[in-house]
Amino acid sequence: MFFDGYGYHGTSFEQSYRCYSASFIDKPQIESGDKIIMPPSALDRLASLHIDYPMLFELRNDAAERVSHCGVLEFIAEEGMIYMPYWMMENLLLREGDIVRVKNVTLPKGTYVKLQPHTKDFLDISNPKAILETTLRNYSCLTTGDSIMVAYNNKKYYIDIIETKPSNAISIIETDCEVDFAPPLDYKEPERPAGPTSSSRALSQVEEAPAEAEPKFSAFTGTGRRLDGKPLKQLPPPVSLPGSKDKGPAVSNGNNTQPSGSSSQSTARQAQGKLVFGSNVNRPKETKQVCSNFLHSLLPHCLPLPGLDYSFS
Repeated sequence: MFFDGYGYHGTSFEQSYRCYSASFIDKPQIESGDKIIMPPSALDRLASLHIDYPMLFELRNDAAERVSHCGVLEFIAEEGMIYMPYWMMENLLLREGDIVRVKNVTLPKGTYVKLQPHTKDFLDISNPKAILETTLRNYSCLTTGDSIMVAYNNKKYYIDIIETKPSNAISIIETDCEVDFAPPLDYKEPERPAGPTSSSRALSQVEEAPAEAEPKFSAFTGTGRRLDGKPLKQLPPPVSLPGSKDKGPAVSNGNNTQPSGSSSQSTARQAQGKLVFGSNVNRPKETKQVCSNFLHSLLPHCLPLPGLDYSFS
């Protein structure tokens, strides 16, 4: 780069300036975008060059080796000074009055960008996509690794640029760019339950206990007494319910006769407490004797009727 009497000649623009935030100038709108304010002398130099429009610049902090990109809003700053958004100064690790190097560049149009909000609050906005589209209209380029600021409803939301295509720095002016979102930095996946807790297990056991403790119906569970008042020699076993598993299907032969041992089985069934109506052939002798003794004990108290004969077999 050199000067002569007819102006500035060269193929690129590169100059160092002292940078200050927007609070030093009455231009608060620059905080909502990525454009800087440069001195009028920069416009004179840029006009004499064959550069591409819109004007895009590379900002470099040599002390911290940080690089970002931006556009230009106006050329009204004092000579030797530029004004930039404060969030851009934070990306470049610059303080008020630090030296920053400015160089004009040409960036490709972006086709893809991946963003990551710092907090989940940005996703709580009613329509974050519309807010983001409105905000990016104030931006001319995006750089991988930068954090942009989105102002909405008197609150500032910071979003990281974690990926851009086709290069690490892209132009987003008059281009269709695909936007993707990564989970916020403070997002935590919900923990999956490992299994039922001890309290839930105890509750399920308490709910199952009453069902197991319900009494089951059992017929003929009482004790029997003899008619003559004498104690029983042997208590009968409890009677199983009809249709139980111990009851097997009835087996009949072709002659409709009972198999051998049928009398003993019927006696066993009667001993178990079942009532059998019919012939007294299989009735035990002990039962006959008990009934006879009982009737003999009642006989003295009964008045005989004329013409009737009483006999006990």
